[in-house]
Amino acid sequence: MLCGIDEAGRGPIAGPLVVAGVILKKSLDDLNDSKVLSEKKREKLFEPIKENSHYHIVFTSAKEIDELGLSACLKNSIQEIMENLSEFTDDFLMDGNTSFGIDHLKHLIKADATVKEVSAASILAKVSRDRYMVKIAPFYSDYNFEKHKGYGTKAHVEKIKELGRSDEHRFTFKLKALNEAK
Repeated sequence: MLCGIDEAGRGPIAGPLVVAGVILKKSLDDLNDSKVLSEKKREKLFEPIKENSHYHIVFTSAKEIDELGLSACLKNSIQEIMENLSEFTDDFLMDGNTSFGIDHLKHLIKADATVKEVSAASILAKVSRDRYMVKIAPFYSDYNFEKHKGYGTKAHVEKIKELGRSDEHRFTFKLKALNEAK
């Protein structure tokens, strides 16, 4: 059995990094890279994936990303997934171009679009992260997290210009629009 691993939230300027690992117990239809599926389709697949798999989802806060760095947080999340799912398999595949120096972890570019287990992990990670951003949105109502989910949209950057960053923002992510990055 293969455990597919993928992440959501590597690029946003607010919110957590979410990494999921999935071992499918049975094949499911309509799995694909979460980025090419509609929000409605991702939501429809979320429960069937959970019901028909062994899975583990790891959230890493913006604060921890700032403290440890994104790569370390990804590596820690992957290792936690491998530890939690190792009773079911020793075959782990991460979407992307690196295995972060982790033994027994394979990687494959575009695995989220070609390997069902990685597609399923992509969906669990994306839906979990999006739901989190919607859940916290009322507490940060000026930022409209429910709309952009923490990504660096023009409207989001304008709000940061106006209000500064909240504790859900990544302070180490520098923005050209704020003259922080070159």
